[in-house]
Amino acid sequence: MQQSDPRDYQILFLSLFLVLGIGTRDWTLQPQFIGVAIATCLLTQYISIRLWSISQGNKADEEFTQNHALERREESTLNTSPISLKSAMITALGLSLLLRVDHYSTMILAGALAILSKFLFRFQGRHFFNPANFGIISVLILTKDAWVSPGQWGEEGWYVLLFVGTGGMILKRVGRWDTTAAFFSAYALLEAFRNLWLGWTWDVWAHRLMSGSFLLFALFMLTDPRSIPNARVSRLLWAVSIAILTFILRNHFFMSTAVFWALFALSPLTLILDWIWSSPRFVWRFHGDG
Repeated sequence: MQQSDPRDYQILFLSLFLVLGIGTRDWTLQPQFIGVAIATCLLTQYISIRLWSISQGNKADEEFTQNHALERREESTLNTSPISLKSAMITALGLSLLLRVDHYSTMILAGALAILSKFLFRFQGRHFFNPANFGIISVLILTKDAWVSPGQWGEEGWYVLLFVGTGGMILKRVGRWDTTAAFFSAYALLEAFRNLWLGWTWDVWAHRLMSGSFLLFALFMLTDPRSIPNARVSRLLWAVSIAILTFILRNHFFMSTAVFWALFALSPLTLILDWIWSSPRFVWRFHGDG
């Protein structure tokens, strides 16, 4: 019996979050922006794949084929390149969940830059920026009508259980639960020390950890297996570093979007950590049970 692709579950769950969010939260994002994000990401992915193949030439194509043979088998049903349209769909859903814009052009820019980052910022055959994170930060810098609302999900208990349950299921299949655990534990500890220092009640501490957007980041964005370090020790150090920088940006520079800036700033650290601790690169594999 063949295992299903974890990305299918991620697409399903992120889509569910969008439906629930639109139906139960007062969001400024309209459904048509979701369609724009999806269309932009899929189209940019497809075009970039074709242009990449042409630009590399036959020799590069052969090397690309050898390095990504397993991914080619994964994408055979799509009749497209090794770099998955499923991944582009996940990027589009991530942008839809976290990014808010006033104009279609801004969402198009975010989606296009998110996907292009996988082709433009590569080292030894892999990208190191999380695409959705890159798209978000890019439009925050380049435009005046983009923003992220960290508190958009609120802190209702059933949201927390939903995010943790679905995120945990995907992380177990992908094998990157350690990244979320390291990040969350380090950040929670830092906030606990701050809480004790300031003499605040513990509901303040819980408030800073249980927002839906924070959990979405920790469970779905931070753990993208294709753009994070390969070795476990590297992932742990990387996640703790992001937690520390997030804490500094949030509490000393009062940045509500600190987690996104921290991930963006430290994404290139992946290359150094992979050089120090060598480990097989993550590929999407589907083996029979047992």
